[in-house]
Amino acid sequence: MIDLSFLPAVNATLNATSLVLLIAGFTFIRRQNVVAHRRCMIAAYCVSILFLACYLTYRFAGEEKRFGGTGIVRPIYFCMLITHVVLAATVPFLATITLYLGLRARFVAHRKLARWTFPIWVYVSVTGVLVYLFLFQWYGPKATGEHVP
Repeated sequence: MIDLSFLPAVNATLNATSLVLLIAGFTFIRRQNVVAHRRCMIAAYCVSILFLACYLTYRFAGEEKRFGGTGIVRPIYFCMLITHVVLAATVPFLATITLYLGLRARFVAHRKLARWTFPIWVYVSVTGVLVYLFLFQWYGPKATGEHVP
């Protein structure tokens, strides 16, 4: 079996990179620097595609982990995880359509959809890093067969 234990850290790094690119892209468009905005958003999209490939690889071929936290942190983690997963499922579709509209110079529709896409994508990027920290740094990891109190 191939050791994929490095992928969660890679995924967290890709999420953080995406977040930085999203914030930079937002800042650039606020300053009316369309070229820099476009470059950042395309880069964020590419980083997110790479993240998705790494995440799916780890999810289907790596070792499953269980959250080891107890007490109040447990419902906090699972609430964050559920919202992260649900919203993460929308990002590929929202980001693709938003990027497409921007690249096709359909700016009214692009802006309208970006008002939804941007905060969802930022939330997913931030919570992606937090999920990694909770599961792999702060409260785990617990292997699937282990007893979790």
